[in-house]
Amino acid sequence: MKLMVASDLHGSANYVEQLLQAFQREEADRLLLLGDLLYHGPRNALPQGYETKDVASQLNGIKEQLLCVRGNCDAEVDQMVLDFPIDAEYCILWLGKRMVFATHGHRYSPENPPQLRPGDILLTGHTHIPACRKEAGGFLYVNPGSVSIPKGGSEHSYIIMEENCIRWKTLKGDTYREYPL
Repeated sequence: MKLMVASDLHGSANYVEQLLQAFQREEADRLLLLGDLLYHGPRNALPQGYETKDVASQLNGIKEQLLCVRGNCDAEVDQMVLDFPIDAEYCILWLGKRMVFATHGHRYSPENPPQLRPGDILLTGHTHIPACRKEAGGFLYVNPGSVSIPKGGSEHSYIIMEENCIRWKTLKGDTYREYPL
């Protein structure tokens, strides 16, 4: 399975359009969104192309290909305009023999991890900073960064997860980091 993972869209129709173009180009099986889809949040400036209705329409257009968890900026009212579920706090996926615990990152994080075994993957967004590192306890922490409001000097980015590798990519499709599994 080829899984594309993105986080922190924050209502930017401009960057969501680029993300969906990348999704088509990647030919991934599914797109997993790690929350913060529509609202920009009180700590963030408005992202370029902030247009939440357009973002909802774009995402609804590929609803059959989406998996999603809820972020700290996602509200119950957002579900009224989205045709796919966004209320799950986390989801569990399998990447080969590795369990992937996918969540936004405001509740579960490397500092407050869920029950994980060595070799499992904690996949979060929230910080807007790409990351990949082994944590105490032997699990791997992975963050794709942010689609619309990258921080820490990072790129507008997403990741591709396959059984043997994780690749961080810019919205243009350039790979800038790889982690073999």
